[in-house]
Amino acid sequence: MSNLPCDDRLAQVSDQLRQELSSSGELAGDWVRRAARVLVEQMLAAEVDETLGRQSYQRREQDQAGYRNGSKLRSIKTAEGKVEVELPQVRGLDEPYRSAIWRALGKRRTAALENLAIEAYARGLSTRDLEDLLKSLSGEEEQTLLSRSSVSRVTEALWEEFEAFSKRDLSNVDVVYLFCDGVYESLRRVGGCTAILVTWGICSNGAKVLLHLSVGSKESYDAWLEHLRSLVSRNLPLPLTVTTDGAPGLIKAVEAMWPEAERIRCWFHKMQNVLDKVPDDMREMIKRQLHEVRDASDHEAGQRRAAEMIKQHQRQIPAAMACLADDLDATLAHLKLPTLHQKSVRTTNLCERSFVEERRRSKVIPHLFDERSCLKLVFATLVRASERWRVVTFNKLEQQQLENYIRARQAMGKKVRNVKAA
Repeated sequence: MSNLPCDDRLAQVSDQLRQELSSSGELAGDWVRRAARVLVEQMLAAEVDETLGRQSYQRREQDQAGYRNGSKLRSIKTAEGKVEVELPQVRGLDEPYRSAIWRALGKRRTAALENLAIEAYARGLSTRDLEDLLKSLSGEEEQTLLSRSSVSRVTEALWEEFEAFSKRDLSNVDVVYLFCDGVYESLRRVGGCTAILVTWGICSNGAKVLLHLSVGSKESYDAWLEHLRSLVSRNLPLPLTVTTDGAPGLIKAVEAMWPEAERIRCWFHKMQNVLDKVPDDMREMIKRQLHEVRDASDHEAGQRRAAEMIKQHQRQIPAAMACLADDLDATLAHLKLPTLHQKSVRTTNLCERSFVEERRRSKVIPHLFDERSCLKLVFATLVRASERWRVVTFNKLEQQQLENYIRARQAMGKKVRNVKAA
């Protein structure tokens, strides 16, 4: 690196440019890069002077640490192309010398770029896809704005986001309807599948929110109980209803944790289970009658239609009717709620819709490596999917119907939390 002062070096470059103009009438195409190199090197030299407390031609005092130790050729990218710069080296300091100016000039991982990588990863691109995308954006085939390993490090922000999510206080979440379900993902490290247990809620303002996400080896009673205990320990208010499928472990855990809540059996799963036991020539008729039971005008009418249907077909298809009669109170519990809300709460569709988004995302990575990568990916996908969902209406009519339901439950001596409309 030249020791000439900045003004002298710029004057030297200016003289060279004038000579080029006088000899050929044109400037060389790299004159901007040459001027940029001078400016950058002088800024780096000035930074070293300030760090050491003396200029290059001054002697070091006894109490002064550090000394210059030559330079290394490095390069930075500019709009005019690559500029090679002599980066000064410093030794003898208490800590290794790192030029703040050089870090700023050479920084390529901006906050915007990192956010882009996180969002693209959460919405469907693998780390390999992202590396290829950012390589094409860089305009140079041999370079990429972020490597695959860098993308993996950047997306660790999703894990931090998940940890904060799984520990947050839930006392301000005025949940009315709760939904629990699980989905299975393959993990390469364990060589098998793990269950992702998910709980969603519909709040009194109609918003659909992801409440909790955890891992279990399977959808067992113990796994679900631990999952639900986390919600209670973080002060989730008592829900009015909890909708589940027919998994015995989940049903047992819900009844143990919230015996006061109305448990609703998912109608989608119930109909599938019943129709699987019906001969093909009867399926359409049975399906139509099941719809009549499901869509009855009120709870009493639903019980009456279900009893009539079971009596009518008991001898011909006993297995199907036994399936319908099983857990019938929970199957018809949605009919006690506001009419406009029944369609939203009678199935675990809120969970299933989120799983569709999750499977569409995870098929890019058929076998996730471990539990950590699985959780952060599923969490990111479900949270972002929910942002596009419509809210459930809680107008005056629905609020009045909820109040009637709560009074009926309280008259039966059951503890029920009052719900305030937003």
